[in-house]
Amino acid sequence: MENLLKFIAEHADEDVSRLILDRNKFPEIDIDLAVNCIESRRKLKGKVQEWYDEPGLIFPLKLSAEQCSSSATGRYKAAFAEKICDKVKDWSIADLTGGLGVDSWFFSQKASKVIYNEMQDKLCNAARHNFKTLGADNIEVNNLIVSAENIGRAVSNADIVYIDPARRDSEGKKVFLIEDCTPDVLTLKDEIFKYSRHILIKLSPMADISMACDRLGCTCREVHVVATGGECKELLIWMDREWKDEYTVHAVELNAESEAIFSFNPQKERECRISYEQSSIIGIEAGSSYLFEPGKALMKAGAFNLIAERFTLKKLGKSTHYYICSSTEEAESVRPYGKIFEIIECQPIAKRSIKEFGLKYPKSEVTARNIPMDTETLRKKTGVKSGDDAHIFGLKSDWEGNILIAAKRI
Repeated sequence: MENLLKFIAEHADEDVSRLILDRNKFPEIDIDLAVNCIESRRKLKGKVQEWYDEPGLIFPLKLSAEQCSSSATGRYKAAFAEKICDKVKDWSIADLTGGLGVDSWFFSQKASKVIYNEMQDKLCNAARHNFKTLGADNIEVNNLIVSAENIGRAVSNADIVYIDPARRDSEGKKVFLIEDCTPDVLTLKDEIFKYSRHILIKLSPMADISMACDRLGCTCREVHVVATGGECKELLIWMDREWKDEYTVHAVELNAESEAIFSFNPQKERECRISYEQSSIIGIEAGSSYLFEPGKALMKAGAFNLIAERFTLKKLGKSTHYYICSSTEEAESVRPYGKIFEIIECQPIAKRSIKEFGLKYPKSEVTARNIPMDTETLRKKTGVKSGDDAHIFGLKSDWEGNILIAAKRI
């Protein structure tokens, strides 16, 4: 092991293809394992920096490093699990799909005991080594195939069961239905509930929230849509055996040093009625209004009307999910949930205005939403190149029709 780790450190920046070709030069080294470790460490840099900074860890499968949680989402899940068990002393959690072990490691920093389970021998052996190296002595490592017959052994009466089903079939193709993932939560959930009250499931951020909750049943208590770095990363569903009410959705934006959470009841969103922008923003003075672009968590969660009602924003249109802030105070109130732009000017979309904006702001970013052209077409028509002169938006207003907005990100 010592020679392997030394080799990995010495060749960390080299072309791994060359190492594979030159494998005969290093007969004492498992080159395939070394290459997987080198490539995995590159993927973990900045993603799970704590593991990247520890040179003694080994990573037998590159795909596991690609698919593992980031530090930000790992910490969030651990804090979430702690909240679920806030009245349980010395609580425990069973991670049925351990993988690389990043989630289990973050859980171990909050829970008294973590049961890591993984059916692949290579990952289990690596996890034992890595957890010991990291000093996580409260993690038990199991090597079981998760099935209805042995779920009791895998769960071991943990207070929470965490499952991150594999979203690829036996041929490596992506799957999207819950029952096509491995393990199949739909088949196992009732058996798991015999041993544990709480199940925490991580689904693809592409999954349909209402469909997933309908299929999982009335025990769905909370849905957390987690975004970080401008991307929707995870969809977490908390199932509670004792829960029979409607679930709550939490849109979570994880920022560098903070988190912003917008919580709502889906029924309230469906019932929310707002009037769309009915005061002209065409010809407004620069700096008098702001444009709010919701972050990925809000967009995925679907809180399109409640965000306007709760923060007294003006929505441009029923299907145009952009909002006008009439004051600096309004803009600052929603800044943690997305992007804020100070509006420079606004004009109706026409050949003349498109050409004019292109000449005024030749180096700008471009976004088109809900108008009869896509972003790339609008970019070509303006003739602008990427830059920071402005951000040009082509948007549909239910009150004023298709409009062009030039704005500056603040």
